[in-house]
Amino acid sequence: MKKNRTNFMVSVAAGFLCFTVSCAEACTTTIVTKGASADGSAYVTHSNDAYESDPSIIYVPAKDHPAGTMRKVYPCAIAWDELPEYECYGNPRLVAPERAEAYDYPGRKKTKPLGEIPEAAHTYAYIDSDYGVMNEHGLMLGECTNNSANLEYLEPKEGRGIFYAAELGRVALERCRTAREAIRLMGELIDEYGLWGTGETLLVADRDEGWVLEMQPTPTGKGGFWIAQRVPDGEFFVAANQFRIHAIKPGSPDQIFNPRLPDMLKEAGWAAYDKKGNLDWVRSMKAVEDFHPYFALRRVWRALSLVAPSANLPAKVKNWDTEAYPFSVRPDHPLTLAEIMDLHRDAYEGTKFDRRNGENAGPFALPYRYGPTKWERSITSSNTAYTWIAQAKDGLPCPIFWLSMSAPKESVYIPFAVAPTPEAYVQTDRKKFDAAKAWWISQQVTTLTKGYYSAMSPKVLNAAHEEERRSMELVAASSGQSAEDFAQTLRDNAERVLSDWRELYGNLLAEHDGGNSLDYADTFQPKADKVQKY
Repeated sequence: MKKNRTNFMVSVAAGFLCFTVSCAEACTTTIVTKGASADGSAYVTHSNDAYESDPSIIYVPAKDHPAGTMRKVYPCAIAWDELPEYECYGNPRLVAPERAEAYDYPGRKKTKPLGEIPEAAHTYAYIDSDYGVMNEHGLMLGECTNNSANLEYLEPKEGRGIFYAAELGRVALERCRTAREAIRLMGELIDEYGLWGTGETLLVADRDEGWVLEMQPTPTGKGGFWIAQRVPDGEFFVAANQFRIHAIKPGSPDQIFNPRLPDMLKEAGWAAYDKKGNLDWVRSMKAVEDFHPYFALRRVWRALSLVAPSANLPAKVKNWDTEAYPFSVRPDHPLTLAEIMDLHRDAYEGTKFDRRNGENAGPFALPYRYGPTKWERSITSSNTAYTWIAQAKDGLPCPIFWLSMSAPKESVYIPFAVAPTPEAYVQTDRKKFDAAKAWWISQQVTTLTKGYYSAMSPKVLNAAHEEERRSMELVAASSGQSAEDFAQTLRDNAERVLSDWRELYGNLLAEHDGGNSLDYADTFQPKADKVQKY
């Protein structure tokens, strides 16, 4: 997720590098394997937490391509910052009519590619955002940006790599059916065409397997460092802006990487080892915390602790390269879709880190923080543009994803098929209000709720839970439909939910009358003596 290269400061403290970035926060992403879910679905979740991101959700259709066709590889402003020399901006993120009709912006200059690769004879349909979401075969992606003290950012330049994680994931969605197939393809593309940008995690999953692919540009821009590790079935994984793979294990069936990776790390002078003498990926990358000592690892602790409280993981750890948190955990009970949704709404409620509590809480117990101050980061964020939960399950007419615009704590998840999305979700301009767009419909409720948080948030959350329950029932009741009819059923449902959300905004305005109807009880903050201690 994007950082601002003009607002980046490096300082040395406590013997390691700490990084302070702009007020744009970054992503949290998870895998719930089918054996860890209550309904046998596999899930990949991703929160896109950058206030300048493009909230357009685009359907890219399947296509056949003549022999000899070349595929353009485009830059992405979400990688770090806008690149005017390539006509590459945050909103719209891409002007490329050949990719999809919704990427046609008449009157705007087309985005310039960084390079080309041979096109596949046939490419699959998929859902695209700032990062690829999922394709027609149920291949699912999630993403987060990671820090490396060795190399924070590599600019795209002639002679350097042409791939950033976003375009890499899109090629995988266009060409692959399974997670293993996608991992191997993306690794080959990195090796041949090289990486630019930042360290990245891509979560890659299908109905049966979930994999974590971590990658980092080389200083020369030639090739790239990459490694993938499988999440065991029945377990849950989370990443939050820090690499999570530790020991590099040649010959392991649960890891995939370039066989030259160990030698590449040694040649670069990056190789670092754990206490057992294993070459360690996290330490070799110098995957330090970004922005704050608890910017990344506290979210990892929280997510793992929410799904497996019996693990009794420590909330505080000594160093950024800690091994106190396992790669993945088996949940204490199979996770429901509703629980997965609420995980992305978490602000440490019920812990001593509860962001609604104490002198640092915002007005009306607001859990959000603003500006470039070193606030501790929670899973939910004031900067969240949208969150998706991709779901692959046998028995559905086609793969689906659940989408929440704006911060999910004050919004609602709506299901969609891998099919054309409603007009409310395409070509959205975040700088120009449009009452017909889902982003703005959601943003109205979100912004109003933030103003009177403790009074309004319970009502908004109750409304969201009710809408989500109705949508889940609809998905189950529609499982016998054709893929085409199912997609239309979900589009109709989305229109209904958006209409209800417009009505909710009006009702909140009328009920609270600019705050005049509130009394002291509505401004409460949770009492510290009632907060669970960890």
